[in-house]
Amino acid sequence: MQIETLVPEASARWDAYVNQHPDATFFHLSTWKQVLEGSLGHPCHYLYAEQEGEIVGVLPLGHVQSRLFSNALISTPFCVYGGALVNDRQAREALEQAAVDLARKLEVDYLELRYLDSPDVKREGKDLYVTFRKQLEPEPEANLKAVPRKQRAMIRKGIKAGLTSVIDQNVERFYDVYAESVRNLGTPVFPKTYFQSLKETFGNACEILMVEDQSRPVAGVMNFYFRDQVLPYYGGGTAAARQLKANDFMYWEVMRRAVEKGIKIFDFGRSKKGTGSYRFKTHWGFEPQPLHYQYELIKARELPDINPLNPKYQLFIKAWQRLPLPVSKLIGPWLARSLG
Repeated sequence: MQIETLVPEASARWDAYVNQHPDATFFHLSTWKQVLEGSLGHPCHYLYAEQEGEIVGVLPLGHVQSRLFSNALISTPFCVYGGALVNDRQAREALEQAAVDLARKLEVDYLELRYLDSPDVKREGKDLYVTFRKQLEPEPEANLKAVPRKQRAMIRKGIKAGLTSVIDQNVERFYDVYAESVRNLGTPVFPKTYFQSLKETFGNACEILMVEDQSRPVAGVMNFYFRDQVLPYYGGGTAAARQLKANDFMYWEVMRRAVEKGIKIFDFGRSKKGTGSYRFKTHWGFEPQPLHYQYELIKARELPDINPLNPKYQLFIKAWQRLPLPVSKLIGPWLARSLG
């Protein structure tokens, strides 16, 4: 078995392996490499294991180096899932050892592997994140009935308010709505070029759904489609969205449209325990599924704690919420690039 580093000529082989693997995720695709390098400036090291001329495992890695936060090698930064995708334990051990060796060579603080399911090779981890995934019924009405009564009422209020959903072909309106939403949460916004790169790179697998109130955009979400799954990934609403129940209506529209496309899995994505997004997703009847993020400490002496629940970030969050929106859109991308 040999460990190789991905070159452009091998991208098709990499993606062919990912697309046929039952445990693959959208975030294992090789095209994330060009997004992370091109729009965010993070060097990537995509490793694959080869045996007798065949790929038997892949491990995407991105190097996020920040003076403010940390210096880390992550599989995969800005993605909720990652880690080694392999045929067997031998390939996993070989790829993870190659990742540890690379982390030491780069002198990072730590290596982080973001597994969706528990791998057979155990490392130090944290019980912080969960994901929410659910099998969809083939009929929209059956999915609506499966939503708990109180949340279903929120969806119906959005429908009664006359909200409509449309698919945008560019990121302009979505970016303005999303930037306002994350500013209100006290979080820096990603650069617009990042979202443009996602849309251009993934094409029809990256869809922007906007919610309108009398043609005025009030909420928007960027969805990823992978095989039989839909992942509403980046979403938010304006100040008017709460009263209109636009966010509730928005995710219902994603679900309804996905069923019409024959999608079978609705992946509501990652949330931190004890947060508003965690509670929101449980209100939809989704059960939390633990995520298995594993770490190898290199220069660091303790596990990273870069998240809004960390008390040391509370003053920053409160100050950011008070920033004028144009200012947050100007300086936010510089900070957000480091929040992998």
